[in-house]
Amino acid sequence: MNLKFVDGLIPVIVQEQETREVLMLAYASKEALELTKTTGYAHYYSRSRQKIWRKGEESGHVQRVIRILTDCDEDALLYEVEQKGAACHTGHMTCFYRTIEGEEICGKIFDPDNVYANKDV
Repeated sequence: MNLKFVDGLIPVIVQEQETREVLMLAYASKEALELTKTTGYAHYYSRSRQKIWRKGEESGHVQRVIRILTDCDEDALLYEVEQKGAACHTGHMTCFYRTIEGEEICGKIFDPDNVYANKDV
């Protein structure tokens, strides 16, 4: 396998294994990918914070990785996960909770103000 990292990162699409719902898009560095493979829990690289983070490290809404797939060009990954709680830091189950016109198509599962009080997400 010759994964193609651009500027040290590869995009990761995250899908709930059971429902097949697309939960989020994130990026992984080689180290984050290795941590994911080693621990069985999703790790990503935060471009805004410039560091590796484990999904759910603050909220408790972890992603247990069932399987990791790569696309035909080996320049993107798909994590099939078992999602505990919501995937989106806004409190929605998925980061894809609104249309391009801004209409919300699903409600929040939790209040992010209560979960991330005094935390930089």
